[in-house]
Amino acid sequence: MTQNNVWFVTGASKGLGLALVKKLLEQDYKVAATSRTVEDLKKAVGLHDNFLPLQLNLLDESDIKKAINSAVEHFGRLDVVVNNAGYGQVGPFEETSDEQARKNFDVNVFGTFNVIRNSLPQLRKQKSGHIFNISSVGGYYGYPASSIYASTKFAVDGMSESLTHELKPLGINVTSVLPGGFRTNFLSPGSLEWADQHPIADYDQIRKGQEEGLGKNDKNQGGDPEKGAEVLIQISKEANPPLHLFLGVDAYKVANKKIESLQTEMEKWNDLATSTGFDN
Repeated sequence: MTQNNVWFVTGASKGLGLALVKKLLEQDYKVAATSRTVEDLKKAVGLHDNFLPLQLNLLDESDIKKAINSAVEHFGRLDVVVNNAGYGQVGPFEETSDEQARKNFDVNVFGTFNVIRNSLPQLRKQKSGHIFNISSVGGYYGYPASSIYASTKFAVDGMSESLTHELKPLGINVTSVLPGGFRTNFLSPGSLEWADQHPIADYDQIRKGQEEGLGKNDKNQGGDPEKGAEVLIQISKEANPPLHLFLGVDAYKVANKKIESLQTEMEKWNDLATSTGFDN
């Protein structure tokens, strides 16, 4: 990838998305970026000749198509798509309503799906491109009282893994990014949604532990968003980029711990679990 390439970044008014947009513009890339409120985006990024701010409702596929078409019309092409928009949903599973769960899926999963679906005609036409889907280390290891959010990010990661087989032959790369904790407002009040049903006493200890953990980690995460953004830019230049990119020291620790646990579990149950074939 070169500085002549065009990036399309969703959820760009704060957090990792904002850090990425600023870093790209500093390096003279062309950037179309989206937010639910375009004024917030303009204020956060400022004016720049290579910057196209776009208002986007991820729940409206026609709006997504319009934004992508605007980016292509403005810059003439589309090279890197970063699906960063999303939010955290926390609280015990049983305390989370169907409506609330579906809302998280609509944004984190189907919003991402629709951005990809509407980007692909242009990327296929060019026979090139790179799609970054921002999952989470919580899309590889399911944390307690985060079942809905985890399931959305597991879905994004699984889709990315399957999609790469379809797109690699067409010259289009896919990378699922699984960040650990980065020092953004992701854990701050107003950025997370809590379970909306009446609290159930059996889950009090889990809920209390989660509240304390989130409060302790808010603004104390070990990851630097600017360094995370630079990693994505460097990965975009690779001829053979990774499919799974665990981002951050903590993400690596969690992933390695799960890999070890899976191997141990598989070995323990190997004889029984593989006794299911027909006897010849």
